[in-house]
Amino acid sequence: MNSALICHSGDPINDEGFARWLSSFSELKLIVRISDPPSQFWKRLKAEHRRTGLSGLTDVLAFRIWHRLFRARSDRQWEERTLETLRARFPRIAESCRVLSVDSPNLPEVVAAFREESIDFAVARCKRILTPRTFSAPRHGIFVIHPGICPEYRNSHGCFWAIVRHDYGNVGATLLRIDEGIDTGPVLGYLRVDYDPLSETHLQIQDRAVIENLDTIASMITDYLKGDLPTTDTSGRPSAVWGQPRLSSFLLWRLSRRGYRR
Repeated sequence: MNSALICHSGDPINDEGFARWLSSFSELKLIVRISDPPSQFWKRLKAEHRRTGLSGLTDVLAFRIWHRLFRARSDRQWEERTLETLRARFPRIAESCRVLSVDSPNLPEVVAAFREESIDFAVARCKRILTPRTFSAPRHGIFVIHPGICPEYRNSHGCFWAIVRHDYGNVGATLLRIDEGIDTGPVLGYLRVDYDPLSETHLQIQDRAVIENLDTIASMITDYLKGDLPTTDTSGRPSAVWGQPRLSSFLLWRLSRRGYRR
C-alpha cells in the first residue's frame, strides 16, 4: 500500500518519527510538509475569540504564557527523548520518498501529488481542516489520530478537557477516517495509556497515547483497508467541540483533583 504523511514543518516527531513508522508497514511515497505563516496564529486567536469572547481568549493566552514559563522545557526534553526512541525503533525514510512543501494542505498541487504517487491512504498529523477534495484524493481516504476520545472530546485538546473535567476514563486518542465534519468520521478504535497528569503535561499524555500504541494503529489501519475491521458505532453518545486549554480550568482542577488517583 502506498502511503502519504501530512505534517507541519519544524515538528520532528511527526515529520521524521511518524514518517519512519509509516515506512515500517507501508510504502511511504509522499510527505506533505506544511509551513505555517504567521497569519495562521492570528487566525486561531480570532477563532477562539469568536467562540468564547474576550474573557475566554484572555484565559487561553494566560495558559499559554504559564505553560511556556513552567512546562515548555519539560515538553522539549520529552520530545527529544521520544524522537531518539522512534529513530532507534523504525527504519530510515527511503530517499525516493517525495517531499512537498506547502503553506496549505488543500492546494491543488497536493491533490495532484496524491494522484501522481498513486497514494492508497494518508495519515494527517496536522492542525488544519482538510477539504473534501483533499481527503478524498487518496484511494482509501485520510486517517487522523485525534488527541481525544470522540465524539465526546472533539477538536485539538481532548485530553486536557477530559482531565480538567475529571473524566479520567476518557483520556486517550481516537483513530478515525476524515469526513466533512470536525472529528466526526468513522471511528476505527480508541487508544489509551497509563498517565499521571500531576507530573506530565497534557501534550505529553496525548502524544504518549499515540506513540505507545503505534503497532496497534498500524494493525487497525491495515485491517480496515482489508475490510476486516468494522468501525465503532458512536450514535447516541454526547458530542462536543472543545477549544484551547484555559488557565482557569487547569488551576481549578489542580485545586480539587476530584476523583483522581495516581
